[in-house]
Amino acid sequence: MIDGDVQFDANGRLRHCLTTEGLSGDQVREILDLAESFADVNDKSIKKVPLLRGHTVVNLFFETSTRTRSTFELAAKRLSADVLNIDVARSATTKGESLLDTIANLRAMQCELFVMRHPDSGAAHYVAGHVDEAVHVINAGDGQHAHPTQALLDVFTIRRHKPAFADLSVAIVGDLRHSRVARSQIHALRALGTRDIRVIGPRTLLPAAVESLGVTAHDDIDRGIADVDVIIMLRLQRERMEHALLPSEREYFAGWGLTPERLRRARPDAIVLHPGPTNRGVEIHSAVADGPQSVILEQVTNGIAVRMAVMALITGNAPGQPA
Repeated sequence: MIDGDVQFDANGRLRHCLTTEGLSGDQVREILDLAESFADVNDKSIKKVPLLRGHTVVNLFFETSTRTRSTFELAAKRLSADVLNIDVARSATTKGESLLDTIANLRAMQCELFVMRHPDSGAAHYVAGHVDEAVHVINAGDGQHAHPTQALLDVFTIRRHKPAFADLSVAIVGDLRHSRVARSQIHALRALGTRDIRVIGPRTLLPAAVESLGVTAHDDIDRGIADVDVIIMLRLQRERMEHALLPSEREYFAGWGLTPERLRRARPDAIVLHPGPTNRGVEIHSAVADGPQSVILEQVTNGIAVRMAVMALITGNAPGQPA
């Protein structure tokens, strides 16, 4: 486990957003409530509020991610911040400059909020532990460790449809072993009081001792999703098949893909989520992804409001937040 205490300042307030692990239910709900207040901004003709005017947000992505980077950029701009997107492939880090030197140089340009995606687990925590008090770091995904804002937008989406988390049965289906999203989702769901969380996938893609996270494990999707309220499908990374962890894509879909027939095993009003990008015909059938129970596009929309909330909160600029 990576120490999450660096997330908080001396007064216990959120200073960085690095992981959902260790967040209390009240802290998660504070973010979700603030996101709810920002959701209406997306419907206005002028989609801006002045909360981060004068601040500069840096998108520092060492892995490609069109959806995540775009929603962070939109979130920052709707808070009236200036945004700097770093082309890492052409940056000085490819010439031998260290990660901390890159941050230091950007800090010298008066940048104070860094949204960072990195292939190494713990990279965002490492940076957060070496910056001055005026700097804030958001983990946009690190290795196989965490993706907190994705988990927060997922539970925000769930709450808009099914607010009583203590009464929900939630199934997370797919490559749990390599998923930073799933780990963050489990911690957020447990913080909100969800008692029945099921993880479903081939045994080769379920982490060892996964039950220690407070979930029940299934390798049979038909039994695993029976009577659940929420199904979260995970993206299957095709490179996993190169390491003999999986059969073919066709066999994976036959064994663990979400089809309309399988969806009928869940509750009639169950909702389906997917963090994207979706592999249609591999982890999910198009009729499900585009069907009436899918809230996948809502997740994308909600990601802007949630990321606005996180940025405003960690910088101390949320409405009504004490100075």
